[in-house]
Amino acid sequence: MIGKLTGVIDYIGTDHVMIDVRGVGYIVHISERTRMSLPGQGAPVSLYTDMLVREDLMQLFGFTSLLEKEWYRLLISVQGIGSKAAMAILGTLGPEATGRAIALGDWTAIKAAPGVGPKIAQRVVNELKDKAPTVMSMGGKLSEALAAPEVVEVIEGAAPVAKPKPTPPKANASAEAEALSALQNLGYAPSDAAQAVAQAAQDAPEADTSGLIKAALRLLAPKG
Repeated sequence: MIGKLTGVIDYIGTDHVMIDVRGVGYIVHISERTRMSLPGQGAPVSLYTDMLVREDLMQLFGFTSLLEKEWYRLLISVQGIGSKAAMAILGTLGPEATGRAIALGDWTAIKAAPGVGPKIAQRVVNELKDKAPTVMSMGGKLSEALAAPEVVEVIEGAAPVAKPKPTPPKANASAEAEALSALQNLGYAPSDAAQAVAQAAQDAPEADTSGLIKAALRLLAPKG
């Protein structure tokens, strides 16, 4: 199983990229969001990957973060959601917004992805809403990259290849994970805490952990 590829971009297609890893070209299928974030041809790149293996097919799918890969694996576990639909959802929303939409039960946001109808979107929300808190609580760690400086790998007989610096973690993903953990430690049910944190993050995308906790607590407070 190939879990990650680091190499140089050979070319970028409409829905895939070829990565040259020491002379071997790997075709990796990617979402539109990932495609737009890639550097140009000849630039170093690193993608987490998941392999689809069937009797008549073998494909690699690429992701810029482990959080995105985790949501992809959960999405394809839903009946009626294949790799194409999962990539469409992640390409439309991104991993953080996908988690928030599922936690909030917002199937219309899922339906916005090309090729995803209302019934499938509702099924995604219904089947994954109980798993959303776990993934959200992992979000900060899964979004973290190794804090290593850029290094140059020298291969005998070849030009030096610069290994790409890892993408820095998204602050909001980490803040959401920490806020969710804090609320669960306070005794709130995972599903209720996830929904409150998702709503708070949606209302204030730039909020830090403290801000998300305060906003979520206000949402969880008894009404009346």
